[in-house]
Amino acid sequence: MTDTDTTTTDADWSAWQESWDRQQEWYMPDREERFRIMLDMVEALVGPAPRVLDLACGTGSITARLLARFPDATSTGVDLDPALLAIAEGTFAGDERVSLVTADLKDPHWTAKLPHDSYDAVLTATALHWLHREPLAALYGQVAELVRDGGVFMNADHMIDDSTPRINAAERAQRHARMDQAKARGVLDWAEWWQLAARDPLLAEPTARRFEIYGEHAEGDAPSAEWHARVLREKGFGEARAVWSSPSDALVLALK
Repeated sequence: MTDTDTTTTDADWSAWQESWDRQQEWYMPDREERFRIMLDMVEALVGPAPRVLDLACGTGSITARLLARFPDATSTGVDLDPALLAIAEGTFAGDERVSLVTADLKDPHWTAKLPHDSYDAVLTATALHWLHREPLAALYGQVAELVRDGGVFMNADHMIDDSTPRINAAERAQRHARMDQAKARGVLDWAEWWQLAARDPLLAEPTARRFEIYGEHAEGDAPSAEWHARVLREKGFGEARAVWSSPSDALVLALK
């Protein structure tokens, strides 16, 4: 491969990362804020050179921000999606701080594929709502075993308080109105982004495999932040609570 070819390939992966970020921000305009708070709490609790497990890592959004802020950190990204992992592999190719693992978090033995037995921090964002409560609680038990004493787990995701239905309905209506306005300006939604990926020569095959695995969409649960915190304490964490929230989402931190 020539130097020119290498540059083109790198630019393509960078463009796909940027495209993924913009598509995700259509759903979550405050996406960067939750990442910032997440990394603030990593630094506060385990320092600036953590060993991190990026859980359900996708394209490596958390890992990219982790390494930009903490150059001495290391990250293991784990996911099952072959298309998003292809983008992550292209993005972090040659970076010895990053290792990527293909594993199904519903497989009770997925942790055996990891390169380390313990981590300073396990981080995840906008991914575990694909799981229903029972498998999510089981996953939290496995995560508790991976986090070292004094280490942290953080999950930023859709977390809905069902005790406030009128507030929820008003927030949802306003959010979707804003999304419709952005859509009219040409922002890609989830389905359109995947249509683009399916037409890309490098991503067409892994995208096809991705839909064989997941189908069009998977529906899980979005329990409240209080539910997440309670279950995390039940599964072995000493402390757990929300450290950031928006009207529809929250970042829950659990300390081992």
